[in-house]
Amino acid sequence: MAETEAPDLVALTAEHTLEYTYTRSVGPVIGRFLGGLEERRIFGVRAADGRVLVPPQEYDESGEATTDGFVEVGQSGVVTTWTWIAEPRPKHPMQRPFAFALIRLDGADTAMLHVVDAGDEASMRSGMRVRARWRDETRGEIQDIACFEPDNR
Repeated sequence: MAETEAPDLVALTAEHTLEYTYTRSVGPVIGRFLGGLEERRIFGVRAADGRVLVPPQEYDESGEATTDGFVEVGQSGVVTTWTWIAEPRPKHPMQRPFAFALIRLDGADTAMLHVVDAGDEASMRSGMRVRARWRDETRGEIQDIACFEPDNR
């Protein structure tokens, strides 16, 4: 059987951007948290067992509703664990080296994930105190906290 050549094929292409554009209702718990951020305040919610969860959740990990009210927590806290990002990618929140960290804010019993602008990796450690640095114009979103920074006070 003789090998035959396929005719030149031209691939047809079309530029297409796949997006999932939608509006989401955040509800009363996350809505209160985001509204607080717009006011430069951080709220958690008290769970049935007395713990303060930050960021707030409607239910704790055991499935119990968190109905015991909102609690304002501090804007400073402690890094519980972290990872250093030496070479940020374009969609990272900072375009210089930084840490992603779990931060337990003063008055909270859980830690929240955010960014720490420590300057360099040698300055980062678990147990260090950090404080929120707010962006100039708040909008009611998690990025209202631009980052956390070492609290050397």
